[in-house]
Amino acid sequence: MGNYFDVYGRYDVALTSGKDCTVTDENGQQYLDLYGGHGVISIGHAEPRWLKAVQDQAAKLAFYSNAVRIPSQDRYANKLALQSGYPDHRLFMVNSGAEANENALKLASFETGRTAFAAFKGGWHGRTAAALGVTDDAKLNAPFNQGLIDCTWLELNDLEATTALLNKKETAAIIVEGIQGVGGLNEPSPEFLVALRELCDETGTLLIFDEIQSGFGRTGHFFAHQLAEGVQGDIVTMAKGMGNGFPLAGLLIDAKFEPKKGSLGTTFGGNPLAVAAAEAVLHVLKKDQLTARAETIGAYAKTCLEQLPGVLEIKGRGLMLGLLFADPVSELRSKLVYDHHIFTGGSNDKSLLRVLPPLTVTKAHIDKLIMALEQELSTNELPKIAKSI
Repeated sequence: MGNYFDVYGRYDVALTSGKDCTVTDENGQQYLDLYGGHGVISIGHAEPRWLKAVQDQAAKLAFYSNAVRIPSQDRYANKLALQSGYPDHRLFMVNSGAEANENALKLASFETGRTAFAAFKGGWHGRTAAALGVTDDAKLNAPFNQGLIDCTWLELNDLEATTALLNKKETAAIIVEGIQGVGGLNEPSPEFLVALRELCDETGTLLIFDEIQSGFGRTGHFFAHQLAEGVQGDIVTMAKGMGNGFPLAGLLIDAKFEPKKGSLGTTFGGNPLAVAAAEAVLHVLKKDQLTARAETIGAYAKTCLEQLPGVLEIKGRGLMLGLLFADPVSELRSKLVYDHHIFTGGSNDKSLLRVLPPLTVTKAHIDKLIMALEQELSTNELPKIAKSI
């Protein structure tokens, strides 16, 4: 046993390199990566323009803290605001999705003076103290976390219950994922989001969109909630695909929030190397039209996957898809890794297999998954196993 504090369920695979949608292990075996490490790899492993930007910046100045001006932060903030469809929001950069949500909740309480929050069943917003308070997974909460955050849990798309709660005018903010990730790819309907925006305006409640996994072009929109045309969040949190593997995250914050010195802070957030990685992602997304491509390839994948035996439903949009079966999929996922050399993902719904590939994935890659699944599902019965990975 090594000294690493190992809390993960892992495949017995050690990866050493990656290129686009392919990763290679220590034995030289190649795998098709259709999961991107929880949807982190947005523009492909070792994308040349991203790699050059990171290398060039590392050779100049990898890090300095926010004790000095970092001009690239302003440059990136302006590009992101325009490209994301949030031209009037300001950016604050941090290091992880949980930290982004932690700061979003804090900002909401500062702005409203309220202490209560609302979230949706199945929602997953991170493992830090406040983020756990709005995450629907009780087993993650240590004893000190329990009851730390005053949060009311609502059914997704239940406008009646949401209205009744927010009309009390006690809720600082309501947080919702553009598409639920870990929770199983459930979606707020566009009609619900339109009504929710109006309700938040009427009751002085702030609307936080968690786009940590569903953002940066993955669903065919820059952010998944933009399927509801014209609806904007007061705060939008993001991470994962934002850096294509470089650990960074951020919040887009409505201009009505007044920045107050010392109210937020971070040592590593927005450092020069992180900004270089983020700028490269934006450039490649726009130059290669990867958002539109995600919609096209995602539609092809959805059409093909829904015809497979045993598939009850295809959930999600673009390249954030889930295959719902009647039985747990952990053994199926293991077979895809060890027998077909394909990585996919799971969720809190043990019967859901998730597909979150780099946005550079091709139809040929999807076809490889189809062939592997056809072979494994030919008996029309999923293998059952208690162990979950």
